[in-house]
Parts: sequence; structure tokens; C-alpha cells
Amino acid sequence: MSAATLDPVFVEVTAPGSPFEVGERGGLRQFVNAPDDLNHLIESARRFGERTCVVDFDSDGAERRLTFTQFFDWRDQLVPMLHAHRGERVAICMRNRAEWLVGFLAIMRAGGIAVLMNSRASGPELVAMLEDTAPAVVLVDAERGQAIRAAGWQGRMLDLTHPFDPDEIARRSAGPVSAHEDAAGDDPCTILFTSGTTGRAKGAVLSHRNMITGLLNTQLSGMMVLHNMARTMGLPVETLIANLPQAASLLVYPLFHVSGLISAFLSPFLAGSKVVVMRRWDAQEAVRLIAREGISLFSAVPAMLWDLLHRAELSDVDIASLRNIGSGGQALPVNLVEAVHAMCPQAQIGTGYGMTECTGAIAQSVGPDFMRRPAAAGRVLPLVDARIEDADGRVLGTGELGEIVVRGAQIMLGYWNRPEDTAAVLSPDGWLRTGDVGLIDEEGYVFIVDRKKDMVISGGENIYCAEVERALGELPQIRECAAFGIPDERLGERLVAVVVAEGIGEDEVIEWVAQRLARYKAPARVAFSATTLPRNAVGKVDKNILRPAWPTLIGEQ
Repeated sequence: MSAATLDPVFVEVTAPGSPFEVGERGGLRQFVNAPDDLNHLIESARRFGERTCVVDFDSDGAERRLTFTQFFDWRDQLVPMLHAHRGERVAICMRNRAEWLVGFLAIMRAGGIAVLMNSRASGPELVAMLEDTAPAVVLVDAERGQAIRAAGWQGRMLDLTHPFDPDEIARRSAGPVSAHEDAAGDDPCTILFTSGTTGRAKGAVLSHRNMITGLLNTQLSGMMVLHNMARTMGLPVETLIANLPQAASLLVYPLFHVSGLISAFLSPFLAGSKVVVMRRWDAQEAVRLIAREGISLFSAVPAMLWDLLHRAELSDVDIASLRNIGSGGQALPVNLVEAVHAMCPQAQIGTGYGMTECTGAIAQSVGPDFMRRPAAAGRVLPLVDARIEDADGRVLGTGELGEIVVRGAQIMLGYWNRPEDTAAVLSPDGWLRTGDVGLIDEEGYVFIVDRKKDMVISGGENIYCAEVERALGELPQIRECAAFGIPDERLGERLVAVVVAEGIGEDEVIEWVAQRLARYKAPARVAFSATTLPRNAVGKVDKNILRPAWPTLIGEQ
């Protein structure tokens, strides 16, 4: 049953002629009034003029407040500095900061393809991504630029955290400004990297249509919340919207994640909201910013929500300005939901399920929808087709357990330069195998029960165990190894490892991985086994035996 038959608000919001009008094109449900080129949506935000657009802190810690007019002026100044043209790739490798945001907008204006790199990755990992995508230029901050150079990259880089030479700006600004050549909906727009199962990250190529569909899905969800609020208050929705203060979003997700890019940056930006940027997560600073900036929109992984609630309680700071709190990546514990409601009684809580390859969420539930099924990962979005398949590809019925497979206008084009990897997950008619095992109930709620992929989600970060095991296997002292996740109240899961090794200690093993992969991929603990690791019938290490044995292996019981 579709969401349209269940929710009259959806029917109202997607009525013919509305920005969210839905129709069928190419066999897929799409937003028929949406432009083909993401830059058209970005340009529409110029109308917000003197509203505050971005609040940030520069490298010296000085606060920056930029209006929409100032932000677009900065964007327009940067475009000619890129030397980039339609279809060329331009990489961004920076921590969350205003320069990242303006860099992305400049790439879209120039007609480039934004290659979004994991700023937490090691130098060799970053160079591997650059070698894979061969960008015309890399936009960096000082620290990332140094790491990339030290790892051997010789290509062109622009450090956006250092002022450009005034003569260079004047010379380029005086030149003719090339007209923006519109992209087609299926043209590549962004490349976001997903953790590699074999030690090398894959670049998911998202088209302009993918990006716009993901964005409008997020905005449609917000508009439905407003319509439900107006109904509850007995007001016309136009009256409610006209009297709402400017919304403010606290950006804590990394911008190289699809959640950070779409939910925390582009969606609020296009709605005229204030975006307050956090460079790194700090619960005390988050509490301060929420109170000072009147943050109303906050999306974060459960670990961050726990941190925020504990810090607000300890500091006795009022964070009741929060009106919309979202999470994803793992189920929200019931006690966390109760704690959020107790501290922010007016807040609408929501959750979503998706992945980079889906340009964000393919299932979502907010407010009453979420509270009806808090254990669910979300409700299948109206523009998404979703089904459950068994190991042989047979489509299963409602409530049956199998792999979640999805199709829609937001499903990626494929993996950059990886035709075999693309074919393994994406069928010729556009169905994507998610690798997640679950079921869909009669009302379209998705329940995740397991992952086919050997992956740990720790604090919202995807960590592939095979990648960690490859790094561990390069240590001469290690004869056998296994990495896996164990439950953790704050992080959801914690990555640990069991090794058979001699002549090396736990700290050395952890540091070895941290130096070769991103530090967050290093095991939190390493246990040493005196005997060979258990194996299953096909000779693979049996992690189903190791997980319950972990407390004994690490000496906790």
C-alpha cells in the first residue's frame, strides 16, 4: 500500500502544480516540476538576501556570520579560480567549514562534478581516491593539503583557508564570465565514497536527478510536518509558515556523508535556514550553540544525541529550541527517545534508513509516524519502490525476511570506474541490492535485522571488517585476525579485533591500523588468542563464535 493512500497530507502536499507534484517518467515516480540541474535549485536561494546564511569559525577561531548575499558573492568570486568546466571533476577535502560549503556551490556553478573525500582518511587513502577520480583540482584546508602532498599527490590544489592573491582575483574576475551550461538530469553531479570491502573505497556516482530527488524528499518530509502542525493548531499552513521564525540547523554530520551534504546543509540552505557549522563534534560546544543560535533542526547519530542530552543536563542549559530532531544509521533506543522527549517536549523526532548509493534515505518516519513504530528504521518513501528478495532473487511477501532491494529516481548511476562492482549490486532495470536483511510490514515500515555485508556501524561511521583485517594482516607478528562489532550503548557498535600474534602489544596493533586507515577504523580493543581462531565449514573465521566469547577473550569475565 502506498503512502499516498495512507496519508491525506501527502496527497495535499504533492497536488498538481505544487513544487512536490509527483508523476511518472521513465518508469519511475519523480518530482515533475523539479529542474534537471542542481545549480537551479541553489540559485533559488539568492532570494533570501540579507538573512543569515552560515555561522562558522575561521582557522584562528574568529566567528564568521555570512548573509545569503555575502555567501553567493563569495561563491561567484571562487568560480573563476577553479579553472573547471562542465563535466570536469573537482575534489573537496576539508573538515566541515564555510569554505567546504562555498566550494561545493562553486563546483555546481562551474558545471563540475564534486568529488567529496573523507577528510578523516589517512594520506594514502586520500591519494587512492584522487588517483581513482583524477580531479582537475582539489579544494583543501591546510592540514588535508599537507597530508595529500606528503602521501605523494602532485596534482593541482587550492587551499581555500588561505586568502587568494588580490591580483589573481582581480585578473580572473575581470575576464568574461562563461554562461552556465545546464546539466541533464542523468549527468553525474557528485561522487561520494563508500567504505571498501577489499580495502579501497568505491566512489558512488550520483546524478543531478539523484541529488534533487534526495533533496526534495527531505523537504517534502519537512513540509508534511508543517501541514500536520497546522492541522493540529487549526491554522492554514500558509499562516503557520509566514509566522515561523527563521529555522536554524546545527551541522554536525561530516559533509562528505550524504546525510551531512543533503539533510544538514543543502536542504536547510535551500529553505532559507541558518546553517551553523561544527568542525568537529563537541557536546559542550553543541549545547552552547543550540542555546545561543536558537537551533531548531538537529540531525545526529544516537551517540551524539546521548552526549548532547547528558551535557545539557549537567550544564543546566535550555535546548528546548529544538523542534525537529532526526537520526539514522541505527535504531533509536526507546530510553533515548524518552530522554529526548523529556528535555525537548515540543520536538518532532524522526529516523531514516538509507545509504550513499540511494542519495540518502529511502525510508523515513517523523513525529506520530515514528512514534507508531519506533523500532522501525522508517517508512518507505513515496517515490521509492522497495521489496524483499531471498537468496535466489525471488520476491517475498509482506513481513517475510530477506534482502532489502530498492529502485527509484534517487538510486546512484553506479560506482566510478567499477563496472563489476556496479553490476554486483545494481540490476539493468535499476534495482539496488542494499546488502541489508530485513522485512517490510503491511504499512510500509522497514525493519532491519542484519547486514549481509560484514560491516560495523560505530558512531554513524561505516567500517568494513575486511578492510581492517587487511591492515591487521600486514603486521608480520599477526598470524590470524578477525574484526567484528560488539554492542555499545553510546556508539551503537564498537569495533574490536581478536588476533593470534607474538611479540606485539594491544596499543601497537591499534596504532598500526590507525596509521594506515582512518583513525576511527582502528579497533577500540584487541584481544589475543592463544589458540587458532574458530572456523566454519568453508574455512572462514567464525565470528558467530567469537562475538559471545569476547568478554572472556578480553578478560572481562
